[in-house]
Amino acid sequence: MLSNQTSWRKANLTCKIAIDNLEKAELLQGGDLLRQRKTAKENLAQTSSTITENLMGISRVMSQQVQQSEEAMQTLVNSSRTILDANEEFKSMSGTIQLGRKLITKYNRRELTDKLLIFLALALFLATVLYIVKKRLFPFL
Repeated sequence: MLSNQTSWRKANLTCKIAIDNLEKAELLQGGDLLRQRKTAKENLAQTSSTITENLMGISRVMSQQVQQSEEAMQTLVNSSRTILDANEEFKSMSGTIQLGRKLITKYNRRELTDKLLIFLALALFLATVLYIVKKRLFPFL
């Protein structure tokens, strides 16, 4: 029985040593796991910062695009205002041109009427001169 007890204690001690060695190995491997986790966390943090920087860059580009769009919109508003002013000017010029056309047409009619009156007055004058000459030169006719 003593021999069994000693063997049992030896086996127990051997098992304890084996378990301790196994736990040490696991801890050392766990340390590798911790290192792997730490490097994985560092990689994740680096990736996260890279993504954040990319997003910031995209945000800046979008901000620039919005600013350019605002400038383009302001330019379009100014151009539109200028075009509307030019349109109003052309409308007023159109009215002036139509009035000028009416006046020129009226002037052309009056010119024709004046020419006709001058021709009739000249014809009357010549008829009067001929009548006077006829009465003076040929009183008997």
